[in-house]
Amino acid sequence: MNMQAMLKQAQKLQKEMMEEKEKIDSMIFTGKSSFVTVEMTGNKKVAKVEITMDLLEKEDIIMLQDLIVVATNDCLNQIDAETEKRMGKYTQGMPGLF
Repeated sequence: MNMQAMLKQAQKLQKEMMEEKEKIDSMIFTGKSSFVTVEMTGNKKVAKVEITMDLLEKEDIIMLQDLIVVATNDCLNQIDAETEKRMGKYTQGMPGLF
């Protein structure tokens, strides 16, 4: 394979990778923990936090904070799994690119 063909193949691969990344970034992931729901975009930005207040008493604030952390981490894990699923074919042997 000549150098120009290799460069063209690399550019095609880069374009496909960026298209997949854009798809992931536009997705919404929902993490849940008891009465807390967190929604995040694929680029790991929190879009929404929802708390079912009728189940919450004032002394439960510390627990609520912990539940928000759990729900947020659930979203982050989903985003990482989706990114690995879609981008793994491009990044085999190159961890940490996304």
